[in-house]
Order: sequence, then structure tokens, then C-alpha cells
Amino acid sequence: MVNSSRVERSPAIAQLRRRLAWARANLFARPIDVLLTSTIAAAAVALLWAIVPWAFIDAVWVGENRAACRPDAACWAFIVNRGGQFLYGFYPQPERWRVNAVFLIFAVSVFLLLRRDTPGKRVVAFFLLLVFPILGYVLLHGGVAGLSRVTTDKWGGLSLTLLLGVAGIVVSFPIAIVLALGRQSEMPLFRWASIAYIEICRGLPLIAVLFMARILLPYAFPVGSEFDPLALAVTGIILFESAYLAEVFRGGFQAIPKGQAEAAAAIGFGYWRTAIYVTLPQMLRVVVPGVVNNAIALVKNTTLVVILGLFEVLNIVAAGAADPDWLGLHAEGYVFVGLVFWGLCFAMSRYSQSLERELKAAERS
Repeated sequence: MVNSSRVERSPAIAQLRRRLAWARANLFARPIDVLLTSTIAAAAVALLWAIVPWAFIDAVWVGENRAACRPDAACWAFIVNRGGQFLYGFYPQPERWRVNAVFLIFAVSVFLLLRRDTPGKRVVAFFLLLVFPILGYVLLHGGVAGLSRVTTDKWGGLSLTLLLGVAGIVVSFPIAIVLALGRQSEMPLFRWASIAYIEICRGLPLIAVLFMARILLPYAFPVGSEFDPLALAVTGIILFESAYLAEVFRGGFQAIPKGQAEAAAAIGFGYWRTAIYVTLPQMLRVVVPGVVNNAIALVKNTTLVVILGLFEVLNIVAAGAADPDWLGLHAEGYVFVGLVFWGLCFAMSRYSQSLERELKAAERS
């Protein structure tokens, strides 16, 4: 005989009842809710019924060229066959461990920086902001310490997309803080210079900023100077992103009660001590959603660097689909790219939500 009290106390049964109660309250509360839920569910089933055979059941996963594929099914052999190029671009295969090492170092550094119980976070932050960019460039470019030289025209694929996104956020972060402080400064020259920079960059699309970096920046240097397209792309992205982040940070500063700064001044804190120890920590808690939103937009905007001759993941997949051996497989390539971008953006969004919950819990405690 089953013990009914034990069943009632079962965590699985309790969770199931909570889910059913949520569905009843949110999906089937009124007749119109039942109609809408049923319509959306039917549309989803019909969509899956059409996609699953094309994408999985009849799909071709192994092949050397277009001849191995079926005309009425997905040809994932294209993605499998060119996966290395989609990830690393034209980076030499024996040297791809250097790309893996750079992103492993970055991932470990970010993990240590985000953990609450990590000792010496200031050292990790110093390494991530000042040492890691130089170390990463040396590892990727080579030419020193016995590393073979790999020019930036061979960098590409998903690794280049991540590199542009990380460089754009990390380097523009401190610049944006200075601009946000400058826009609120009482020094007219500093304030108006910050306002002019922010408004000009925010008033231009990223593609125009990249064109300016490609065409106008060389005029500031001696005639005959050569510029790396990747350096120009990173420069344009930093100029663009720092202006947008500066406005996000300014909104965060304005959300802090003025009494915080007044209390800091009352105990003898100057402007910079107040900014570093009082307003900046509180501002960074407020602007988490805005920063993540800008990071998501930046990751997607990296596709515009094709105008500088760079091949990040979208552009290199499109170039691969134009190969005579795989001609016409644009659908599979764009589905792959869409999943990659969706995965990156969804991961950043979920982390942002979890960080907001932790910060709210810390404030309540």
C-alpha cells in the first residue's frame, strides 16, 4: 500500500503541482488564453513537423562536397567539413593551440573575477585590463619567444568575432567611465569635450565609424604609413562602444542618491575618492542590464568588419558557401551562424539575470 503522506511530501510531486498551477494561472485562465495557447502550440507543432525531417531525420552529416548532399534535406556535412575554418578562420592548423590558450586564459580570468570568494580580485582585474591584451596579442601574432608569426589577415571565424567583442567591451569600459565622469564634471573644457565626443559617436552608425577609421585615421600619421585592418576595426569599435557605454554609466550615476556623495564629502572624501569608493561601486550594480545589452548589440555588430576585409564567423561562412565544392548551401551556413549568435547572446543574457538576482539578494541581506 502506498503511503499517501509520503507522496504528498515528494519534491517531484510538489514541483509538478507548482508547474500545473502556473500553467493554469498563466496559460489557461480564460477562454481567450486557452484559444491563444492552443493556437501557438499547434503552430509550434506544425513548424517542428516541417523542420525536424529536414534538419535531422533526412539530413546528411558526412560528405566531402555538395554531391554527397540531398536536395530536400539539410547538408550539415558542409558545417562539419569546414568546422575548423569557421572557428579559427585561416589560422594555421598547427598553431591553433595559441587561439585556444588565449581564450582559456580569458575565461579563467573572468571566472576568477566574478567569483565572490576569489582572493586578490584587484590583481585579476589588473591582469585582465592591462596584461591580458598584450599577452593575447603576443600569443596570437607571434614573432617572439620562438612563436611563428601569424599575420592578422589569417585571423577569422568565431575566434575573431569573440576577439572583437571582448576587445570592444574590455578596452571601452574604462574609457566610458572617464567620459561619463567628464560629462558630469564641473570643469567646462572636460565636460564639453566629453559631450562632443559622446554625441558625435552616438550620432553615427558603426559602419560609418569603421569607414572613418579606415579612411580618415591614416591622415593623422605620416604619408606611407600602413595600418593593420584588424587594428582599425578594433579602434573603430572602441570609439563607437565607449560613447554608448558612457551614456549607460551616466544613467547609473544619476540613479545614485546625491546624499551618498554628500555623506562622503562630510567625512573628508575628495572627488576621486568619492568616485572610486562610493559612486562607482553602486553605479556598476545599477548598469548591469544596460552593459549586457550593449555587449549583445556589439557582438552582432562585429559582422560589419567585412568592409575592412576581415572574415568573422558570418562572413567566413558566407565565403565558404560560395566555394564551388559547397555552392548553394547558404541556408545551412546561416542557420549555423544564427545558432552561434543566439547561443552567445542568450548566455550573456542569462548571466546578466543571475548577476542581478545575486546583487538584489546581497542588498536585502
